[in-house]
Amino acid sequence: MNRLGSSAVEVSALAFGGAVIGNLYTEVGEEQAHEALATAWQQGIRYFDTAPHYGLGLSERRLGAALRAHPRTAYAISTKVGRRLEPSGEGGDDLANGFAVPATHRRVWDFSADGVRRSLEASLERLGLDRVDVVYLHDPDDHAEQAFQEGYPALEKLRSEGVVGAIGAGMNQAEMLTRFVRDTDVDVVLCAGRYTLLEQPALTELLPAAQERGTSVVIGGAFNSGLLADPRPGATYNYAAAPTQLLDRALHLKAVADRHGTTLRAAALAFCAAHPAVASVLVGARSAAEVSDCAEQFAAPPPAAFWQQLRAERLLPPEAPVPAEAAS
Repeated sequence: MNRLGSSAVEVSALAFGGAVIGNLYTEVGEEQAHEALATAWQQGIRYFDTAPHYGLGLSERRLGAALRAHPRTAYAISTKVGRRLEPSGEGGDDLANGFAVPATHRRVWDFSADGVRRSLEASLERLGLDRVDVVYLHDPDDHAEQAFQEGYPALEKLRSEGVVGAIGAGMNQAEMLTRFVRDTDVDVVLCAGRYTLLEQPALTELLPAAQERGTSVVIGGAFNSGLLADPRPGATYNYAAAPTQLLDRALHLKAVADRHGTTLRAAALAFCAAHPAVASVLVGARSAAEVSDCAEQFAAPPPAAFWQQLRAERLLPPEAPVPAEAAS
């Protein structure tokens, strides 16, 4: 277990990302979602992340129902604020926002102090819990002023009151997360898709700043939304079809992995976990089989020769830490 910053919250090195069980792209049945979460627990995963955005609250409801079977002190859970859910009578589905659920609610961007508290209260109700361990400001890209001036102070107050154990921000970019690390007292930031085997923009400023400040980093999107899990024509990158250049690079990485008797999935997970600032790597899975595969891959990092070849072929920057070095 790894501690988040200077907080008392501890998380497992491999974590369960809850977007998929919120019916990301396609429907996941109740039994299938429950089996995926039960398998995650059996595999030793003790950190679970969710958000109101994921399936208009479906992910939170499913996650809360599954975790009620376990002692509250045995796991850590995070949710997010910044998108409040309001009832909508428009009907239809939510596929325009990426989720195969009925559009019973609409999302309202709100990083105000009142919005943060209202969003967290609603999340606790959906989860069926009296507290969460971590709260992130969720995708404040276009709402920076309100997020820094109102949302962050609201989270800081909730932390000081003991309502939450750790606070942070979660985004698909590294630049604003670096600002959170340098200009606030966040415990953790969640960086999705910007530190992977395929690309490492977070390595320039975010990860060094986090290491210097003692701020933890949770990495999401280790597979770049699918490209590094199964690189093939039609594979997704950043939730859209992967550009040819990136697909070719992913196929090259896979060929090196095959040559060294490992898998691209194992390499992708091991790479993200190797940086000393990283406390946990989030994986999304829609079935028990996918969860088991992720856990097995995570437990079997590639050999040192694999990383050496990546560097020799300039597929990795020389300053990026790799597991063989981290273990030595």
